[in-house]
Amino acid sequence: MKNNDKDNKHKKVHFILGLLRISIGWIFFWAFIDKLLCLGFPSEGGKCWIDGGSPTAGFLQNGTSGPFASLFQAMADNGFVDGLFMLGLLGIGLALILGIGVKIAGYSGAILMILMWLAVLPKENNPFLDEHIIYLLLLKIFILTNSGEYIGLGKWWGSLELVKKYPILK
Repeated sequence: MKNNDKDNKHKKVHFILGLLRISIGWIFFWAFIDKLLCLGFPSEGGKCWIDGGSPTAGFLQNGTSGPFASLFQAMADNGFVDGLFMLGLLGIGLALILGIGVKIAGYSGAILMILMWLAVLPKENNPFLDEHIIYLLLLKIFILTNSGEYIGLGKWWGSLELVKKYPILK
């Protein structure tokens, strides 16, 4: 394979990684916006966070199952849990969309995905694998590949002295 062909292939892979990162970021960011404003995708009007509703109560009270259900149900309608969840959705979403702080967003998102996976054990259609595990794996790929540098602000962000000093911020 010629060098030019190899470079073009790498550019295409980097472009796809950037698009995947932005797409997963949009999923997190959209979940934040919908739970904040109840746009109906899937949050219902009148239960939005901005109106004093709990963004976690519906899922934690009614959507959990399995051996950890009581643990997750006990967290329902808790202001601290709601705030942490919403901050996570916003931070993870924006970081992935912009390509900055992808490492922290990736690790935080992976923790969130594990918790959401545990909340719905056993799985409905597959005893182990569902979209939460797939998202977790994608988040790990974003961390390992410096995907913030592709269609994002990651190169600029990585050149900042603070980020050079503390690489976890990359």
